[in-house]
Amino acid sequence: MNLTERFRKGIDQDHLFLPKDKLLLAVSGGVDSVVLCELCQQAGFDFIMAHCNFQLRGEESDRDEDFVKQLSVRYQKEVLVKRFDAKLYSIQNKVSTQVAARELRYSWFYELLENASQIPSSESELRTPASRLQPPVFLLTAHHADDNIETVLMNFFKGTGIAGLRGILPKQGKIIRPLLNFRKDELLEFARENNLQWVEDSSNITDKYSRNYFRHQVIPLVQKIFPKAGANLLDNIKRYTDTELLYIQAIEHHKKKLLEYRGNEIHIPVLKLRQSEPLHTIIYEIIKGFNFTSAQTHEVTGLLSSESGKYVQSSTHRIIRNRKWLIIAPAATEEADTILIEEGNTCIQRADFRLEFSKSGTINYKPQTIKSTAQLDLHQIRFPLILRKWKSGDYFYPLGMMKKKKLSRFFIDQKLSKTEKENAWVLESDKRIIWVIGYRIDERFKVQNKTIEILQVTRQNV
Repeated sequence: MNLTERFRKGIDQDHLFLPKDKLLLAVSGGVDSVVLCELCQQAGFDFIMAHCNFQLRGEESDRDEDFVKQLSVRYQKEVLVKRFDAKLYSIQNKVSTQVAARELRYSWFYELLENASQIPSSESELRTPASRLQPPVFLLTAHHADDNIETVLMNFFKGTGIAGLRGILPKQGKIIRPLLNFRKDELLEFARENNLQWVEDSSNITDKYSRNYFRHQVIPLVQKIFPKAGANLLDNIKRYTDTELLYIQAIEHHKKKLLEYRGNEIHIPVLKLRQSEPLHTIIYEIIKGFNFTSAQTHEVTGLLSSESGKYVQSSTHRIIRNRKWLIIAPAATEEADTILIEEGNTCIQRADFRLEFSKSGTINYKPQTIKSTAQLDLHQIRFPLILRKWKSGDYFYPLGMMKKKKLSRFFIDQKLSKTEKENAWVLESDKRIIWVIGYRIDERFKVQNKTIEILQVTRQNV
């Protein structure tokens, strides 16, 4: 079976795309992408080409662009070309030029997949009315087996976990990599047999880039000791891919048992989580989707034995220990239903109301009678406070009473409607409700003759 037949068979077996689908080929002009074009042409697939000129190598970058335009003539296919100022982007976004180039090209590729007709005609050649009406369905890149070996090794040393060890996937959404079953020497042999021309990227020679260093130094050194290292790694990649599927299934099983979704929040029972094994891995898999790092896993584990009110924060979320629960809540107070209030906070803003906090002495103390304001003995209060929706089982000691009352009973006595109950919030200090907001403070926190300092909290509707 020749390379073209294996190419066709692999696409069919892995269900990568249908023969009738229109394809967008990412073409740099190097041998890998040229072979990809030739294979698609020989297989009879409908495709257009896209080339990025990052203007990083002067005349060489322009040479590559011209070469790809000539390929379009050879194959009589449309080619789209876009120039980027990758250096400026890297400076503005504080990323390496490699990262800049990757972000720029994939952003453009996704635009093309959404609708190729939106690209200005000045950025394309050989555009036909028919092609404008039919945007490509999938993006094909020329990543091959040797690229995958390099990726897995780099991921191993970077510590990316099991997802990194299975390497590059043949299909991710609309991105397809149909050459992952082929080694580099096979592609080179195919190119020579078919008298293909290509251009060489001079930056591939230098070892200053991590991938090149692995390609030129690390892998050849390993193969001196283990000649079949490359083939063995490719076999491992297949095993790791299956292992990852089992791993994902196990993690989802744990999440299903542990996670309770409540509006924008996730509530996790501490006792159940403590009993889960392997604890560290399960916690990391739960929190990583909320922008927590692996280094923060230890801090989150510490919350299992901490007091109520402690928390760990990412750029977007907080994980709060509240009584018998860990609560994953948005850091933005407008979105969260469980909000931490630190000492010194003067205002907490929500979408429908805000709380204003102020401290004062008792010299000029004037009792407030309006329900939207609470005056509390600051000495009895322990920060951080927790602002949250009330829940079944909550109780407090209503002002003027010496015994506790469940909030559900209190709301009945107050003749609250169903909607009013659903929108009721409480302010909590060290597991004790100090104010049912807008209704009644707790007797234990009222201002007394011995009170030295007062915390005043006012609710303002937005």
